[in-house]
Amino acid sequence: MEGSGASSSWKPANPAPLGLAGFALTTFVLSMINANWVSGADTPVVLGLALAYGGLAQLLAGMWEFRVGNTFGAVAFSSYGAFWIAVWVLLSFNVGSIPAANVGHALGLFFWAWAIFTAYMTVAALRVSGAVLLIFTLLTVTFVMLAIGASGAHATATHWGGYLGVATAIVAWYTSFAHVINSTFGKTVAPVFPLSK
Repeated sequence: MEGSGASSSWKPANPAPLGLAGFALTTFVLSMINANWVSGADTPVVLGLALAYGGLAQLLAGMWEFRVGNTFGAVAFSSYGAFWIAVWVLLSFNVGSIPAANVGHALGLFFWAWAIFTAYMTVAALRVSGAVLLIFTLLTVTFVMLAIGASGAHATATHWGGYLGVATAIVAWYTSFAHVINSTFGKTVAPVFPLSK
């Protein structure tokens, strides 16, 4: 009887701050390289983050969002967790097998596909919060700039994708921080600007 009582009163923690933090940190590091604020020779430092934090931790957050019944969070975190694992596979194993003349177009296709997905998630974010909506809006434009940069070898577009990626990461970090600090203090300390439903 005690076991059933404990089970009925159990309340899971919010997995969103973990997913947002994993997304933010990994996005920040790669975007610093894309913005040319850090040397491209440092790209391998992203690989561990892409697999472990942006990838696995975010994927787990997505699975836990399924548990708490949040469809938006489940799709978003699971998908971007898979995105970062795909980046790890791509940079670790696949890019070298693509003919040099095709690499830009292949990466462009990759980024365009993610831009499409992110754009429709942005529409859904209209019913989440102002903070989340800003993340998805910035991320959509980031993917578009990276796609343009890769497809046409436009370094300036890639750099702008990096700048926007850094901005996206900062907003995602803030949103993660807000969820953690508001939960810890039991009141709204850092607003996420809820949108009317």
